[in-house]
Amino acid sequence: MTGTDKTAAAHAPVARVLPLLPVAHLDREFDYLIPAELDDQAQPGVRVRVRFSGRLVDGYLLERIESSEHPGKLGWLDRVVSAEPVLTPEVRDLVDAVAQRYAGTRTDVLRLAVPPRHAKVEAEEWAARPAPEPPKTDREAWSAYTHGVNFLEALESGRGPRAAWQALPGEDWTTRLAELAGVVAAMGRGVILVVPDQRDLDRLLVACESVTGADHVVGLAAGLGPAARYRRWLAALRGTARIVVGTRASVFAPTPDLGLVVVWDDGDSSLSEPRSPYPHAREVALLRAHATGCAVVLAGHARTAETQALVDSGWAHDLVAARDVVRSRAPMITALADSDHALARDPGARAARLPGIAFAAARQALAAGHGVLVQVPRRGYVPSLACAKCRAPARCRRCNGPLSLPAAAGPDGAGSPTCKWCGVADTNHRCHACGARALRAVVVGAGRTAEELGRAFAGFAVHTSGGSDVKAEIEPGPKLVVSTVGAEPVMPGGYGAALLLDGWALLGRADLRAAEETLRRWMTASALVRPHGDGGQVVVVADSGIPTVQALVRWDPVWHARSQLDERAEVGFPPAVHLAAIDGTAASIAEMLDLAALPESAEVLGPVPLPPGERLPFSSDEPEPEDVERMLVRVPRADGRALAKVLAEARAVRSARRSTGPVRVQVDPLRIG
Repeated sequence: MTGTDKTAAAHAPVARVLPLLPVAHLDREFDYLIPAELDDQAQPGVRVRVRFSGRLVDGYLLERIESSEHPGKLGWLDRVVSAEPVLTPEVRDLVDAVAQRYAGTRTDVLRLAVPPRHAKVEAEEWAARPAPEPPKTDREAWSAYTHGVNFLEALESGRGPRAAWQALPGEDWTTRLAELAGVVAAMGRGVILVVPDQRDLDRLLVACESVTGADHVVGLAAGLGPAARYRRWLAALRGTARIVVGTRASVFAPTPDLGLVVVWDDGDSSLSEPRSPYPHAREVALLRAHATGCAVVLAGHARTAETQALVDSGWAHDLVAARDVVRSRAPMITALADSDHALARDPGARAARLPGIAFAAARQALAAGHGVLVQVPRRGYVPSLACAKCRAPARCRRCNGPLSLPAAAGPDGAGSPTCKWCGVADTNHRCHACGARALRAVVVGAGRTAEELGRAFAGFAVHTSGGSDVKAEIEPGPKLVVSTVGAEPVMPGGYGAALLLDGWALLGRADLRAAEETLRRWMTASALVRPHGDGGQVVVVADSGIPTVQALVRWDPVWHARSQLDERAEVGFPPAVHLAAIDGTAASIAEMLDLAALPESAEVLGPVPLPPGERLPFSSDEPEPEDVERMLVRVPRADGRALAKVLAEARAVRSARRSTGPVRVQVDPLRIG
C-alpha cells in the first residue's frame, strides 16, 4: 500500500457489512472501508458487493461507523449494487429476532425477507401518494362481536390493540379485514394482511381495493414474476401502497410505520416456511408486533392452541360473538357415525355411499335451488382398500404396498385392485388376516364420490375442486360440488348443505395437531353454508361422542382450543413448552448434542423415526444417508431462547469444523412425529 493509499484508508469511513454466506459460522458482520466515490451511495440498508476470501460476495451494509475495532488491515467495498435502502432498520431487527427464535442464520432469513433485485423496476419513476380517505365501517357487523366496536375505536384512535378474532360462520371476513386495514391506512400507517394461499389473497385484495382504492393496496405472492413482485415490494417499501396483502413471506414486508398486522387462519400449514430456518408467519407477526407496538389480529373461523395461549396469558384479547349470535348464524350441524346399517336404510344413499340423513339433507338443499358441498379427505378414485370382513388393510402380495382401485375400474366399481407401490394388479386377492375375498373402500376419493353422486342425484350437475384444478368460486344454483379438504370453492349466497365425509380419516391421523386441523377444516367448509334459519345444514360423518365433533356441532372453537392447550400442557408439547426437532443421521445428531450446552431444564427425547412424509434433511446433490432419525429436545417456555441460542452455536461449530452428515434443526415444528 502506498503512502497515499494509507492516508486515504486512515480517513475513510467504515461500513459494517453482513456478507450473505451460506455457512453458519460466518453469520456475523465484517468491517470494510468506503471509497470516496461510493461515500454518497454507501448508506445503511443498501446492497453491496465485497471481497471475502478472495471472491466477490453479496451483502448488506448494516451501518456506518467512524472507526473499526479490527486490529488488522481492512478491505474496501467493491461496489454498491443499488442506492435503494432495501433493508430498513425495523426489518433488520426483525431478521435478527427471527434468526434467534428459530436457531437459524440471518442469511437464510434475509432470503425470505428481501426479494432479488430487478434493476429495471428499481429505476422506474414513482411518486408519493396521500393516505386514503377513512373508510365507511360497518359498525353493526362489528357489534355482533363482544367488544368488536371497542376494538374498532381503539384502532381509529391510533392505539395498538391485540385480538384473537373468531369470525362467525357466513361472515364476510374479507370486508371486515379490509375495514380494519382502511382505518389504519387512513392515518398514514402501514398494514400487512397475511393469508395462507392465492385464493384467499385474491378475495382479500378485491375487498381492500373496494374499501380504500386500488392505488393503496398491493398483493405479494411467490407466484408473481420477478419484476412484478419487486415492483410491488418497492411500493410497500416506499410507502406508495400502505396496505400489503400476501402469503407467508409478506409478513416481512418493509411497510414504513407499521400500524397493523393480521394473520388469517393461522392453523394452515401453508403459513409455515418449508425452508430454513422454518419460521411460522404467526410467530414472525408476533415478534414484529412486540418490537413495534403495532396492532395485531389473529383471525379465523377456528382457533389454534397457540392463539389460545396468547389469550390465556393476557397478551391478546378475545373478539368473539355471544352464544345466541353464534346459534343464529351457524347452520344446523348433525353428526353421525358411518355404518353399513345407516347406509342400508336408503337405496339411493347406499349407491352414493352416504348415510340416509346426509342424503336427505342434500336432496332437500337441491330441491330448494341451493348448492351442496361434499368434502372428502382425498382426491382420486378409491385411494385405499380394506377387507370387507375384518377391516384389515389390503396389501400387495408382491411388495406389501397398499392396494387401491383405479378410476379405470368402471362406474360400478368392478375391477382389479392395483398396488400403489409396484403397480401390479391383484386379480385374486385374499385378506392376509382372515382369507376373505371381498374388499371395501377405506376412504373414497373425490373422483369416485363425484361419480356416485352423479348417479344418485341424476339431473344435477356435479363439479369437482381439488388437486391441480382448485376452483376459487362457483356459480350459485342447485348443483353438487365435490371438493378435497382445503379446496372448497365459495358459492355466493352460501351452500344449502355441506356433507363432511370420512371424518375418521382426518381425526385418525397420528399427528399432534390432528384434532385441531380437523376442526379447522370442518369449520372452514361449514362457514360456507347458509344459516340454519335459511335452511342450511351440515352433516359430518363422525362419532358424535368425539370432543372435536362436539365442538363443531356447538360451533365452539374456543372451547376446543383451550382443551387442546390443556392436553398439550399435560403431556409437555408446544405451545406449553418449546421443542426443537433435530433431524439427521445418528452420528450428526450425537455431534450436535455433544456441542450444544443444553439448559439444565432440557429433556432429550428419542431417537424416533422421521415422521412419514417429512422431507429428508439433505439436498439432492448430497449422498443419501443410510439412516435418518429425529431427536427431540424439550424445555420450558422460559428457556426457549436459551435452547435456540445453544443449537445455533452448535451448528456454527459443526460448520467451522466442516463436519459431514446432514443435520436439520427445527424449533417448534408443525409436525413432531
